[in-house]
Amino acid sequence: MASPPPPRRALRRRGSLAPYGFLGPATLLFTLFFALPIGFAVYLSLRATRVKGLGLGSHARTEVWAGLSNYTSALADSELLAGSGRVLLYGALLVPTMLGAALFFALLLDVPRVRFGAFSRLVIFLPYAVPGIVASTLWGFLYLPQVSPGYYLLTRAGMSGPDLLHGGGLYLAMANIAVWGGTGFNMIVIYTSLRALPAELYEAARLDGCSELQVALRIKIPMVAPSLVLTFFFSMIATLQVFAEPMTLKPLTNSMSSTWSPLMKVYRDAFVQGNIYSAAATSVVIAAATLLLSFGFLKLVNKRANGGS
Repeated sequence: MASPPPPRRALRRRGSLAPYGFLGPATLLFTLFFALPIGFAVYLSLRATRVKGLGLGSHARTEVWAGLSNYTSALADSELLAGSGRVLLYGALLVPTMLGAALFFALLLDVPRVRFGAFSRLVIFLPYAVPGIVASTLWGFLYLPQVSPGYYLLTRAGMSGPDLLHGGGLYLAMANIAVWGGTGFNMIVIYTSLRALPAELYEAARLDGCSELQVALRIKIPMVAPSLVLTFFFSMIATLQVFAEPMTLKPLTNSMSSTWSPLMKVYRDAFVQGNIYSAAATSVVIAAATLLLSFGFLKLVNKRANGGS
């Protein structure tokens, strides 16, 4: 004899609990690997070490409540301010170049008569698959005149190459590494947006006598503006968090300090000087600044999209 069906109330309860069951694993991972580390960093930023006497012995160093003193020191730190200025200059050089190259390649690959499109997309995207440390190491040795084949060929030709590891050349060297690695990813995002546009728009424009350049400038670029905003947003965040490139190039030059970027200062404070409390406060300050800049940028974009209202 068949068992009776479950009551309607039980079925309704199962249906209401199902979404929470699907969200459970993601919520658990988010809490363990994102929320808890952030909370612990905030906790450490409010603590400090009190040293008694010469700091020797098991009870000579104790952890005490520091309040906002670590944040006050971080905001008044000239090294952090100088590093932030260098990162902003680096971003002003990097982001327009990288996004301009990504947009150019995406528009070029979207032309109907393009040949070897799939192979070209793969070649342009492939550098993004190379880890940042590996790419920085490879480019770093290409920047060294003693081992670089490019400098060797220039010397044999009776010319001298630019110094890319000192002064203003250092910004060009690091921006080149980031452009080489990030252009492919942004190009794929913009190209995917272009392929989603209806082909009837292009056909109507061509029937009206528009050239491919006019189609790109008057139709394609305005239509993919949301993708350009998205790639600019991600590139801005990645620029503010630059770490791998300067950290890898630092052993190759004497003109780069251990606090060249804000995250390098966090690394030095935490793992070289052992001051995890100051490093935690600086990390929170960097995260808050990134959040404020991102929120301000998105608010400005939304305001422009809504006609300034």
